[in-house]
Amino acid sequence: MTNNKKLKVGIVGLGNIGRHHLSYLPDMDRVELVAVCDSVTERADEYAAKLGAVAYYSPDDMFAKSDLEAVIVAVPHYDHVTIAIEAFRRGIHVLCEKPLAVHVNDAKKVIAAYEAAKEQHPQLVFGMMFNERTFPFHRKIKEIVAGGELGQLVRATWINTKWFRTQAYYDSGSWRATWSGEGGGILTNQCPHNLDMYQWLFGLPERISGHAHIGKYHDIEVEDEVTAYFEHENGMVGHFIVTTAESPGTNRLEIVGEHGKLVYEDGKLTLHKNTVSMLQFSRETTEAWGHMETEVSEVAVDTTVPSGHAVVTAEFVKAALDGSELIAHGKEGINSVILANGIMLSSFIGQTIDVPFDYDAYQRELEERIRTSKFVKAPVQQVKSDIEGSFSK
Repeated sequence: MTNNKKLKVGIVGLGNIGRHHLSYLPDMDRVELVAVCDSVTERADEYAAKLGAVAYYSPDDMFAKSDLEAVIVAVPHYDHVTIAIEAFRRGIHVLCEKPLAVHVNDAKKVIAAYEAAKEQHPQLVFGMMFNERTFPFHRKIKEIVAGGELGQLVRATWINTKWFRTQAYYDSGSWRATWSGEGGGILTNQCPHNLDMYQWLFGLPERISGHAHIGKYHDIEVEDEVTAYFEHENGMVGHFIVTTAESPGTNRLEIVGEHGKLVYEDGKLTLHKNTVSMLQFSRETTEAWGHMETEVSEVAVDTTVPSGHAVVTAEFVKAALDGSELIAHGKEGINSVILANGIMLSSFIGQTIDVPFDYDAYQRELEERIRTSKFVKAPVQQVKSDIEGSFSK
């Protein structure tokens, strides 16, 4: 029998990403949007009136007075932690925007709160809004890598510099690109999806060497250009190269294994398949400059399948109502935070670090930068903004 029950959902945070969620939530068959919450009262009132929901101006007030069963958390990063923990305490399902937290210790607090709440609410659902896992090309890459078609992996290089941001973007919010307001730059804001994708495909590395440049191209106090080098237990190495300063930018992912190479760039996925293992060929050939034959083909990808935020939310709703699987479990959110913090800690101390590393040391580094910050933000500017333009291409 089909379960036609609707999930009573509220949303906290009606900024750019929160309003994007509101663009599809009213059309979802199994969602009843009962509450919207924002500290800007006029904004909360406006969207509540448009959508037939009740307006609230603080998460605690919304949790106490509404009868919502699930909440989407779409507020600035530091507040993800307190709001998610309070929701869990009340037995409310949580779908959290990225990142789970600014630093690993806070991510661990959220996960601990979820585990504690499950003792009283065993069916409690905790999801992360890692919508890029639903992208057709990303799904196909995951399928190929997980299926072992490339054999033993030796290298993954991801150049993603299509994150161009202007100074006007950084000046559009007093919290943006500050240690106290956002907790970091490109790794905390633009790249949690990429970092999640990296660990989803390859797992966490054993060692990290990070090189982060602070305010290199913008008047900000956080990182706007990062290059990282990863070493994995199986011998694979990884490169992660990102910036908000390049235009035109590049989004190119190369994954090399003993049986060939997979390249994703410009909306095309190309497989270079060796006729034999390159590692075996290297060991056994008598040719000093020998080369294997390679077959090159474009991988067919069905780009018509639904993807994006609405798909993640729909699966979250099904998980809450039917007990089905999530696109990304909330507990997985810690891994991208580990990568981001590890890159920055390595850069701060100028050393390669092992994973796991001293999470307290990173938190101390962050808090010291907040404490000693003398950075003065420019007056907040109104900017022309289309949230669709911010999504990874």
